[in-house]
Amino acid sequence: MTVSPETPAKPSNWNLPNAITVVRILLAPLFIWMLLADNGANGLLRYLAAILFVLAIATDGVDGHLARKNNQVTDLGKILDPIADKVLTGGALVGLSILGELPWWVTIIILVREVGITVWRFAVIKSRVIPASRGGKLKTLAQSIAISLALFPFASLLGDWVNVVNLVFMSIAFVLTVVTGLDYLVQDHKLNKAKKQ
Repeated sequence: MTVSPETPAKPSNWNLPNAITVVRILLAPLFIWMLLADNGANGLLRYLAAILFVLAIATDGVDGHLARKNNQVTDLGKILDPIADKVLTGGALVGLSILGELPWWVTIIILVREVGITVWRFAVIKSRVIPASRGGKLKTLAQSIAISLALFPFASLLGDWVNVVNLVFMSIAFVLTVVTGLDYLVQDHKLNKAKKQ
């Protein structure tokens, strides 16, 4: 009689990495309030909002590392993680546009891509969970850097050349956002085509 190897236990959704992700989502409203309460005055609240964003977005790498290290990767975590990123980055982009520091068309295109991919993930969740691709992770990193630079009002301290640096980083993030969004759709089309064949 052959004894089949035991199937490894499925990790619980109630774990530290997922808790960190939820905290990141809950911090978003506080960050947005602090950013808008400053009303573009570049005072203490603006710096605190920028610091909070950096700390919150940095936990993205922490929860992912802990989940992989402790074998706590869950389907819920794969869904919540990109949502947490989108809530934070989306809130920051909208806030910057409200303050007149980022063109609305940039914010709208990025949000359409982000919300569109998220809705698509939920639409196919019964058949498969779509984790962030390598390109998607690079996009998130580029957005995090670009938004962090835009949030800190360094131009008022160091001069207008900072705005040029910010423009370069935001442009890179914008291009990566659009390209990776299209790549998700192309790869999904190829996968569906292969299944039908």
